[in-house]
Amino acid sequence: MGDAPPVCDYEGSDYRDRFWGGDCRVYEDCTERIALRRLLPPRGRRVAHLGAGFGRMTSELQGYDQVVVLDYSRTMLRDAQARLGRDGRYVYVAADIYHLPLADGSCDAAVMERVIHHIADVCAALRRIRAVLAPSAPFVLEYASKRHGEAVLRYLLRRQTWNPFDREPVSFGPLYFNFHPDYMTQCLRECGFETRRCLAVSYFRLNLLKRLLPLGVLVTLDRLMQPTGRIALYSPSVYTLNVAVGETPPAALDGPLFKCPQCGALLETAEDEVTCPNGDGRWACRDGLYDFKENLGPKKTRRRRRTQEQMRSLVQASANEATL
Repeated sequence: MGDAPPVCDYEGSDYRDRFWGGDCRVYEDCTERIALRRLLPPRGRRVAHLGAGFGRMTSELQGYDQVVVLDYSRTMLRDAQARLGRDGRYVYVAADIYHLPLADGSCDAAVMERVIHHIADVCAALRRIRAVLAPSAPFVLEYASKRHGEAVLRYLLRRQTWNPFDREPVSFGPLYFNFHPDYMTQCLRECGFETRRCLAVSYFRLNLLKRLLPLGVLVTLDRLMQPTGRIALYSPSVYTLNVAVGETPPAALDGPLFKCPQCGALLETAEDEVTCPNGDGRWACRDGLYDFKENLGPKKTRRRRRTQEQMRSLVQASANEATL
């Protein structure tokens, strides 16, 4: 597969309780749900929720026949299972964004929120996402903007060194980036997407405002401000609706869901694992979770069969030599 950028792993993290526990971010949760409902078509065949975490926003995808709940953290996916259930509508997949094991054209929609700020190679990730989408499929992407009001004010007052108007991403630590809206639009365009709508989200996430104003007032104000994203984006969070352009890959919604992250071949599915027909690996399905974080290696039965065939060849050769 070659060298890939590092992946942010929330395995064993207390992110759900620490970041979303209590009522400190109810405002953000409410406004992000409003934005997603405004952008994503309410119904479809199969939607991929990429970086779904513990499934906070997955409940907004009820209109789709099947939901692929994908994250790199197994523990987060187990939390999502407990939250959403294990019926056939949900397919839980542990995998990284740079090696998505989803077949080309297998999804007719995708959602990714609060994820791309952890991605070092944005275009590499977006190309993989584009590959799993059928032509004209919608892709709702949220990103953290570096050009938000507070950052602009701090910069003008010389209280921060980085320039919020510069197009390049700004890093706040390992695998933690904010992006300029123009930079994200360019990346999306280069990777096969056309941006149709932008919503400015979470203008009022300041703790002072949360203490002074009721939640309902803040959410209503945010709802009214979101459409201003088509004019100017100075919010800390930006939700975008993007459409997959081009005619390839063709839609494959009725075909196999998984492909080999090594060679790209469609995987053979058994009860407790999926296997590459080219012998490049196999991956377990444990308690309803497809685990692509660990390649179990070639199928043992194939390896045993190959060894048996080699032994038979040696025996036959020895017999032939004895006859001569």
